[in-house]
Amino acid sequence: MASSAHQAGAANPGLVLRRPHRYDFTVWLFTRGGERGFREKILDLAKLKPGERVLDVGCGTGTLAIAASKRVGAEVHGLDASVEMLARAESKARRDRAKVAFTEGAAQTLPYADGQFDVVLATLMLHHLPRKDRELCAREMRRVLAPGGRLLVVDFAIAAQGQKGVLAHFHRHGHVKPEALTELLSNAGFSIAESGPVGVSDLHFVLATPS
Repeated sequence: MASSAHQAGAANPGLVLRRPHRYDFTVWLFTRGGERGFREKILDLAKLKPGERVLDVGCGTGTLAIAASKRVGAEVHGLDASVEMLARAESKARRDRAKVAFTEGAAQTLPYADGQFDVVLATLMLHHLPRKDRELCAREMRRVLAPGGRLLVVDFAIAAQGQKGVLAHFHRHGHVKPEALTELLSNAGFSIAESGPVGVSDLHFVLATPS
């Protein structure tokens, strides 16, 4: 069952989303009703294995964290700065009887122990952060990863100039160029294992391991 351990007081200068139902509907539109296949593709890119300890940073309404918990067969942790998003995430987890512990907190100051996780996921969240805070987040994700662990980052690769509709809704908050993303992770102490297009819109992924 779902559990929560809310943490307060951490600064969070990035964008904080407050409308969970609207967010879920927008994701459904963005994936053209194929959200399940999209999140399974993300978990495939992360190469999840049974029993691994997983953290989803910027978990939103919890859909990916819940899917990850089913795949690894163990409790997954999800972190987000929005209490509204977390409330919906916890409701979903209870409904699905999923083992997910949701925590309120900032990606720049992760409230977890060093080396606590085998896999960290950061999907469509880095573009919400100012550049300096992306650096803090990257170092924090490196800190909480165990030796031999994996980080999967997925984000928009190009700007949304002239775009309208659902894609523009996501893009209006920014993007992270692939070369900037690999540089960010390399500077934070990661080695790049794989990178490339996700195959959905202009999303790009990077799979990295602690150096």
